[in-house]
Amino acid sequence: MKGDNLKPDGTYLGKYQDTDFKGFNLTSIKPSKKHSLEIYLNTNQSDFSTWNNGLKSLISANKNNFKQAEKNTQKWWNTFWNRSFIFTQKNQSTAKDSVYQMGQNYQLFRYMLGCNAYGKYPTKFNGGLFTVDPVYTNKDLNFTPDFRNWGGGTMTAQNQRLVYFPMVKSGDFDMMKSQLDYYVSLQKNAELRSKVYWNHNGASFTEQLENFALPNPAEYEWKRPADYDPGMEYNAWLEYEWDTVLEFCQMMLQQKEYAGEDIQKYNKFIISCLRFFDEHYQYLAKQRGRKALDGNGKLVLYPGSGAETYKMANNANSTISALQVIAESLLNLSGNQLSKEDSEYLKGFQTRIPPLNFGQIENHKVLVPAKTWERVNNTEVPQLYPVYPWGIYGVGKPDLETALNTWKYDPDALKFRSHVGWKQDNIFSARLGLTEEAMKYNTLKMANSERRFPAFWGPGFDWVPDHNWGGSGMIGMQEMLLQETDGKIYLFPAWPKDWNVHFRLHAKQNTTIEVELVNGELKVLKVIPEERKKDIINLLGKSEAEKTKLN
Repeated sequence: MKGDNLKPDGTYLGKYQDTDFKGFNLTSIKPSKKHSLEIYLNTNQSDFSTWNNGLKSLISANKNNFKQAEKNTQKWWNTFWNRSFIFTQKNQSTAKDSVYQMGQNYQLFRYMLGCNAYGKYPTKFNGGLFTVDPVYTNKDLNFTPDFRNWGGGTMTAQNQRLVYFPMVKSGDFDMMKSQLDYYVSLQKNAELRSKVYWNHNGASFTEQLENFALPNPAEYEWKRPADYDPGMEYNAWLEYEWDTVLEFCQMMLQQKEYAGEDIQKYNKFIISCLRFFDEHYQYLAKQRGRKALDGNGKLVLYPGSGAETYKMANNANSTISALQVIAESLLNLSGNQLSKEDSEYLKGFQTRIPPLNFGQIENHKVLVPAKTWERVNNTEVPQLYPVYPWGIYGVGKPDLETALNTWKYDPDALKFRSHVGWKQDNIFSARLGLTEEAMKYNTLKMANSERRFPAFWGPGFDWVPDHNWGGSGMIGMQEMLLQETDGKIYLFPAWPKDWNVHFRLHAKQNTTIEVELVNGELKVLKVIPEERKKDIINLLGKSEAEKTKLN
């Protein structure tokens, strides 16, 4: 810390909440009505001499640079806010209005993501760079503000995806790189896991990772049976849950699908993730019997997992959806960049992916979590993952009624329904075109938190601030306003006519859409590029029955 007209003036000790600190005094050399303080941070890890030289270089390089730095910062934020936004009830409502709060908190949470834009490591789901004194969340946790539930070096994929998926429709692709490149940097170790433990190929990613691609030791479990598979986490929630990495493969593909970016550096990674499922489940089948595939030439995805909920699953629909969508998308988007060998492998792999499983509830066809499962361990609803994130079912897509039946009749989907934390009911309902339900769960999700800062939600299932809560809220609002199917762009698939809104969101093919709805009428409709205006279909005020018939 330094500043003109300031000099060091001793230190003092103190305590704030449960944290001891040492304070450093600065005193003005002469009286002044204005002071300027500069703080330089050198975050490199090295011996003191190297670190100190680095600090001096930092100070020298930025000397008298604060005015330009301020201009650069303002320019960055202006670009950020112009790129995408959602304002609700603009200029017409009070801060207590729940619809106004949705837009306010969408902006505030996106601001929090922006503050954490370019770190070497991803923005963590349990607060990003924002920390709180833990006693305000749990009086028994008398630790420093560095404490977080699920802290340390652990990356939890199911939670991380909800932080990064909203950046697709907000066009914040530059902010996604640290999360996607994080996975790519771990590919070699993930492939070594498969080779060392099971002697086959493919990148094996567990649900909870350390920063070097091996399982978090608490989930791997220190006290393990001597004869237990050394490649497995000995954990009731996480066993056989391999498929969460595929959602980050989806984000990699969306970089090209939405922004037209070159994604060649991700192709080998995605293939390796798919290959793991292909080779590992043939490996497991050969442990049980003579044949590697079932009687129809399909993989037997057993034991598997439907999220953390349906354990010891046989052919979980969430896994099947992921494999189908990623393999097809990779071939569609990167087929001409793949080697002939990789392309032929993917096409062969597609023939081995089993079909989705269906059931009947009260004579209604529904999606089921899996072919079979042995127990229910959590409260996620992976039977609706074919709706989100995998988009096999939705507005304008075939057989929407089956997905709607699953939402309406599946007893677990009904029992687990909530807006708290990482719950996705606000997203599912929006994707299904259920306006009333989307209104309910998104207003609950995006209501002001109980803290002074409205977007410090939580703890939910995680911590404060809960970035899962904010990320899933952003996604739900985006899906209420804009969805895309087979080149058609649906406006207001789950948005009520009497909620005023002004938004700018991103669609596929480098498309940006800005719309303002005032008192039930469209006042602004800007589509860039202009030729995509012909693909717009306005669903404002359409009934559920009308949306079901769109396909």
